[in-house]
Amino acid sequence: MENILQQIGIENYIYLSTLLFCVGAFGVLYRRNAIVMFMSIEIMLNAVNLLLVAFSTYHQDAAGQVFVFFSMAVAAAEVAVGLAILVAVYRNMKNIDIDNLKNLKG
Repeated sequence: MENILQQIGIENYIYLSTLLFCVGAFGVLYRRNAIVMFMSIEIMLNAVNLLLVAFSTYHQDAAGQVFVFFSMAVAAAEVAVGLAILVAVYRNMKNIDIDNLKNLKG
């Protein structure tokens, strides 16, 4: 059985990862909703993780896959903390629009 990278090619993984990262960057830069921004950041992190796994498989080294495992654990913690902050902000302001969060400066 052939290696999956020999069937598909590393270039396609690079293109897909670049596309996902650009979609995530567009979401962070042009959206004002905090939840959409968190989802865009997650898309960007998953694009990087996809590229790490692809290059790890290409070089036949498991270090990249182990790094992706820890990166996903940190991303899950980041989402939990970010959503907790958003819930607290929503309880106080009844809105999660990023532009309205400038009023929280003390």
